[in-house]
Amino acid sequence: MRCVYCGHTDSRVLETRVADDGSTIRRRRECLKCGQRFTTFEKIDEMPLWVIKKDGRRELFNSRKVLEGLLRACEKRPVPYERLEQMSEEIEKSFRQGSLQREISTGEIGERVMDMLKDLDGVAYVRFASVYREFKDIGTFLDEIKRLLENGQKENGQKESGLGENGLGESGLKESGLGENDQRENGGNGL
Repeated sequence: MRCVYCGHTDSRVLETRVADDGSTIRRRRECLKCGQRFTTFEKIDEMPLWVIKKDGRRELFNSRKVLEGLLRACEKRPVPYERLEQMSEEIEKSFRQGSLQREISTGEIGERVMDMLKDLDGVAYVRFASVYREFKDIGTFLDEIKRLLENGQKENGQKESGLGENGLGESGLKESGLGENDQRENGGNGL
């Protein structure tokens, strides 16, 4: 391993540790020429994971983009950053370990993100879904909120005024004017 200080190619390993859930090895080294110490990481060279964009272009999967989308959806929501990082890693891991498929569509990624957000925070889920599914009007937006509410009540086995921890509730819809009187009945714009 080449020394980062003097460029000499011979070094001695002082310490070896497993890092990143066993997928990386961290080595502490000492240059045999200048005596400086430095750290190296060894990681398995994984097959690239390609994302097929809506317009047909292909680009390498970037978990940072998934994390940025999660951050935007959860902005000003009580969701810890560490949980979003963990979700981003879980999404990437599910695609890498799930099959031998090396190309995935943006649609598959978006659906996976929405599935995870639905369980985490209802408001963040609706925010992400509104961009991902390209809601065209308030009616489409309202339909998605109603579907989320209905699914949450079925899963909880109870009919109450909210979904609790995920941040959405019928009372919030009624207060906003998006409750029982469907906005589409009034020309689609709520006026």
